[in-house]
Amino acid sequence: MAKRSSIEKNNLRKRLTAQYKNRRDNLRAIFRDKDLPAEERYAAMAKLSELPRNSSKTRVRLRCELSGRPRGNYRKFRLSRIALRDLGLQGMVPGLTKASW
Repeated sequence: MAKRSSIEKNNLRKRLTAQYKNRRDNLRAIFRDKDLPAEERYAAMAKLSELPRNSSKTRVRLRCELSGRPRGNYRKFRLSRIALRDLGLQGMVPGLTKASW
C-alpha cells in the first residue's frame, strides 16, 4: 500500500488539472497561434507559467485504484499488475483468464 500522503498529493493534482484545464487550453492556443503578434504570444506564455505547476496534466501520476502503487499499471483497468493478477485469479475481472498451454 502506498503512503496516504502520496495518494492525496496525486488527488490534489487531479483536482487542479480539472480546475485549470480551460484556462491552460486557451493560453496554449494563443501561444501556438503563429498569426498573432509576438508580444501577445509572449504574454500568454507568461500567464501560463504563472499558473500552479500541479495544474499541468503531465504531473498527474497513474496509480493503482486499489493499492496506490505508482508503477506497473494497466491503463485499461487502472490497476497494478499485482492487483490485476489477484482479481483475475478470483474471477473478478470479466474476460480475464489465466493462460495455460
